Amino acid sequence: MSIQRSLVACVAVVLAASISASFANQGSQEIDRVQAKFDTILEAQAGAGPSARESAAGTMHRQPTPGSIAAAESKLGDVSPEKVQAVEALLTRAREADRLGDQSACEQALAEVQRIFFQ
Repeated sequence: MSIQRSLVACVAVVLAASISASFANQGSQEIDRVQAKFDTILEAQAGAGPSARESAAGTMHRQPTPGSIAAAESKLGDVSPEKVQAVEALLTRAREADRLGDQSACEQALAEVQRIFFQ
């Protein structure tokens, strides 16, 4: 498996693990939809981009961290780590607002994700 595919798989696992499945209301459904769209775009970009040789650290049987994944993707010219972190923070903010029942704050965070990543 190439390092790029490994990175994509790790990013998807990290992002999927951050999804809260405790609520199934309309806000949660929209957050899940945006998360899935974000994951799909990241995977497509990583799969279409260039690949890199496995680093020395990659051969030491350690799990990659979100930071190391973002750094590797950035070196390959894929999605910037800053953009990924911003979207993850906004999705976390949307989930927290949804959990607290603040629909307006949830919608604002999701609108910001749309503005930053999907346009």
